[in-house]
Order: sequence, then structure tokens, then C-alpha cells
Amino acid sequence: MAHDEPTRAARLLDAQAKAARLFVEIEKRGLVAPGRGERAVSDQIRDLANELFGTTRHWHKRIVRSGPNTLKPYKENPPDRVLCSDDIVFADFGPIFEEYEADFGRTFVLGDDPVKHRLRDDLPRIFGAGRRFFADTPDITGERLYAEVERLAAAAGWALGGWHAGHLVGEFPHEWIDGADTESYITPANDTPLRRTDKAGRTCHWILEIHLVDREREFGGFYEELLTL
Repeated sequence: MAHDEPTRAARLLDAQAKAARLFVEIEKRGLVAPGRGERAVSDQIRDLANELFGTTRHWHKRIVRSGPNTLKPYKENPPDRVLCSDDIVFADFGPIFEEYEADFGRTFVLGDDPVKHRLRDDLPRIFGAGRRFFADTPDITGERLYAEVERLAAAAGWALGGWHAGHLVGEFPHEWIDGADTESYITPANDTPLRRTDKAGRTCHWILEIHLVDREREFGGFYEELLTL
């Protein structure tokens, strides 16, 4: 595996491009549709990834969540649920391509609920604002970026659904890059600079993930991709 930074960056971008292509095909083929169970949709997406790219491993559990299940953070495992005609649904997949990780999440709205459509549309907007804040703040820490994403969410009328807003990504498995858990996440407990190198001297690359929720209406949405490239 190559460790020079231009190659690492190119491999991470290539992995993300493949994940983006997968999600385009998910929508084109109508895999997220009413009457299908979350696990069944997840399995169909797995099979589609294998069809497009050959047998694909995933570095974290495959997630498809709908309705009230979209409130749940990553670590929870809500019971399987059948998608309804007016649902909001998100998919979070972490395929591995040539030993480099992608981590990609998008939200789909079934039906015409204007609040769900607004949430879906706010996700990439808040992601973009968070990414610009990162770009404009050279010494930014995980704590500072999380606070800004939280502020952006609140200004739009949403809350954040999890304890972090992103994590390290790189060669599989990324969790071995840094032994300190909090320093591997964009979280209030991480007061270390995000722009740094790992213990092997490699540039740390980050995923930014935006999990917005409306607890009163009992739904949420999700959006994630590379922050640093």
C-alpha cells in the first residue's frame, strides 16, 4: 500500500467517487421505495455495490434507516422497519476500495412532506458551511468544528443526532491510525487540532457527517463525505 500523500489523497478521492456512483445508482434504480424493509434495501445496496465494483467489503455496518429510526445514532440497532409512502430514509455505507475507505451518507424523501424536504435540503447546505468553516480556520479542533456544526443546525431549526460530527478516515482500518478515541472524532471532547499527522507521520484525513433530527416530529436525516480533500 502506498503511503505518499498524493497517492493516499488520490485513493481516498477515488473511493469516494465510487461511493457517490453507488448512490446515484441507488436512486436511479429506485431501491429506496415504500413497502421494502430496511434490511432488504441494505442487502440490495450491498448487492449493487458488488455488481458495480466486484465483491466489496464494508468497514462498518451497513445502515438504512427510516421514519423514527432516523433519530438513532450509529451505535444503536433499531428493529427492522418497512418503508412507508411518506417516509424520510437515510443510507450510510462504508465500502472499502483497494484497501482505502469511503464513508458516504445521503437522505431520501418519499412523498411530499415539506418539512422532510427542507431537512433533506438543509443537510448538504450545513455540510458545505461546516466545510468552509474548517477551510477558514487553520488551527481548528474537533471541539470547535462540532460547536460550529451544532450552531448551524440550531440556526436552521434542527438538533444534532449524535455525540460526534465526523471521524478519521484512511487506509483500512482507520481506527488503528490513532489509539485515542476522542482524538479520532469531531466531538466536544477533542481539543486537538484536526490538521495534524498520525503516529506514522501521515496526514490525518477526516469525514464530516451531519445528522440532523427533529425530535418533536420524530425523524432525522444524514449526510456525510470527505471533509479534508
